[in-house]
Amino acid sequence: MVAFGKKLKERQILEWQGYYINYKLMKKKVKQYAHQIEVGTQDRQHVLKDFSRMLDNQIEKIVLFLLEQQGLLASRLAKLDEQHDALQQQPEISQICELRQAYRAVGQDLLKLLFFVEVNAIGLRKILKKFDKRFGYRFTNDYVKTRANHPYSQLQQVFKHVGIGAVVGAISRNLHELQDRQGSYLSIYDQPTLPLEDPVIDSIKAAVDRLTHSTNFLNFLAQHALIMQEEFPTPVEEQVDDQNYHFMSLLLNLVNTFLYMVNTYIVVPTADDYSLSLGAAATVCGIVIGAMAVAQVFSSVYFSAWSNKTYFRPLVFSSVVLFVGNILYALAYDFNSIAVLLIGRLFCGLGSARAVNRRYISDCVPQKIRMQASAGFVSASALGMACGPALAGLLQTNFKIYKLTFNQDTLPGWVMAVAWLVYLIWLWISFKEPSREIEKNHIPQESIAVVVENDALENGLKQPLLASSSEDKQQDEGSEQECDESEEASKDLCRPATSIRSAYRLLTPSVKVQLLIYFMLKYVMEILLSESSVVTTYYFNWSTGTVAIFLASLGLTVLPVNIVVGNYISNMFEDRQILLASEIMACIGILLSFHIIVPYSVPQYVCSGLILFVSAEVLEGINLALLSRVMSSRLSRGTYNGGLLSTEAGTIARVIADGTITLAGYLSESRLLNITLLPSLFICISSIVATCFTYNSLY
Repeated sequence: MVAFGKKLKERQILEWQGYYINYKLMKKKVKQYAHQIEVGTQDRQHVLKDFSRMLDNQIEKIVLFLLEQQGLLASRLAKLDEQHDALQQQPEISQICELRQAYRAVGQDLLKLLFFVEVNAIGLRKILKKFDKRFGYRFTNDYVKTRANHPYSQLQQVFKHVGIGAVVGAISRNLHELQDRQGSYLSIYDQPTLPLEDPVIDSIKAAVDRLTHSTNFLNFLAQHALIMQEEFPTPVEEQVDDQNYHFMSLLLNLVNTFLYMVNTYIVVPTADDYSLSLGAAATVCGIVIGAMAVAQVFSSVYFSAWSNKTYFRPLVFSSVVLFVGNILYALAYDFNSIAVLLIGRLFCGLGSARAVNRRYISDCVPQKIRMQASAGFVSASALGMACGPALAGLLQTNFKIYKLTFNQDTLPGWVMAVAWLVYLIWLWISFKEPSREIEKNHIPQESIAVVVENDALENGLKQPLLASSSEDKQQDEGSEQECDESEEASKDLCRPATSIRSAYRLLTPSVKVQLLIYFMLKYVMEILLSESSVVTTYYFNWSTGTVAIFLASLGLTVLPVNIVVGNYISNMFEDRQILLASEIMACIGILLSFHIIVPYSVPQYVCSGLILFVSAEVLEGINLALLSRVMSSRLSRGTYNGGLLSTEAGTIARVIADGTITLAGYLSESRLLNITLLPSLFICISSIVATCFTYNSLY
């Protein structure tokens, strides 16, 4: 992982290099200021004044160049408008097509300008955060407030992209008029809701969205899904996305995610009672709950591979297997067989199609709504996590139909079997398999170039931010040979990992640390949730309904916590600072959970559990956000992708945690809590140490 200053330099468009923020110089200045204040050669007031002046100069340089480029675009649009007016008198199809392409070319150049603004905006935010961190002073608030609200504000040009809207409007209006509207002469201003189906406009809108703060929460939430997204989609990719997109199919994927999470956690409040009723120890609930995760370790791989060919069949297979698994889980009571119970849970794990759900969003949802779809994936998971225990708390009844028993232990299985049967019917009727022909025939040079650039950033190569068009390449003397060499090199860079081993080789030390953190947070969360019914029954004599309310309450904190972190905390602190603070808070939660003071009280358990769960939830969002940035772009495609690696790390953590609960239970239920918390504490401390060693490389 390269430093941010180096990444910033490599993201620059070569011909515009002199107009970007000089991040390296400003970073050196911050260090100089710190040294000068330390030795007493400068006072804080002088440093603030000098740094403000330097920032003003940098922003002025950016803004003046931005205005110059906007002027050039406006001049080109004025000339095209003259041609457009001439065509109104004598329309010719060939000239109309050429004019549309000319407007699109202006749109592509506007995209370059938007990326220029975006890179500089990121650089400004970073250097302001770095200054605040070094001096412990909220300089950012004062600087932004005084500059942004000034009538001659230049900062508004960078963060609010003033004036660009007019250029977008001119391009949109003219492209709209040049389209075949079947005799309609209405403009976009007469029908503002009329969609303009042009990929250039969609790409511009997506780039503008990235420059605003309105999508902070969606972006933060979407990163929980670790659905790798191309930052700069090409027009052809947008066209493929639009042709493949089917809202009902996306909804079915999200419902699959929701039902699977309900299925995972609906058994947690009653798993210990079910184990006791079948003649096993209460702590066997660890194996009962963890059996699903064991099977998921293997199912994630074959579902990921299967999604390379189809999405419909894996979802059908998933539904059938989960239906059978839940039936077996429910029948285990009447068979009086712990083996049938475990087989049922294994079947449920074999039906885990989360890899397919992620892949569908990544491949078949248009870029313009992919962030919302990714956030929907995370929200569906969080809602399922809360609804599972809550539903179990409602199923407190006992009756028989013929020889089948329906009680709090078996009803979760029966209810989920019915749910999966209804889902299967809905899936069969409504799901639309996306076309694979487009993907096979479509091998755009632009997307290859984007991959080359992404890997160039990781390997320290100096590549421009945007791929040059074929016309630009022809204009550069002697560039054809370089392009051929780049194209040959891109073949290797575009190849996704073909095995777990090859995927592991692509992991940098920073990525490995992030996966360790992900392993840790999944381990401690699984310990907390899976042993809750046993621990609370032993210490507090809680009923199944009380345990269900406790677990549902924990699950309901997921979205509010993400809203706070995504909208506020992530704007106040660097991600790596939040990461380290969350790890420390998780460690404190673990320490508070130990049974050292006699007697063990409900407030101690509830408060420590809440601290641990919320810290782990914040940690998951920040961890996956960083992971999505530092992971190789080659892991964004293929069977062995980044989503699969994170899923496997989390699933293995859950398996080990559930196994730990069962093994610790054989020693004594009175020692269960402390014994299971010791590995959690060790792993948490290890992750904190690893984070501290790689702290400076997490950006």
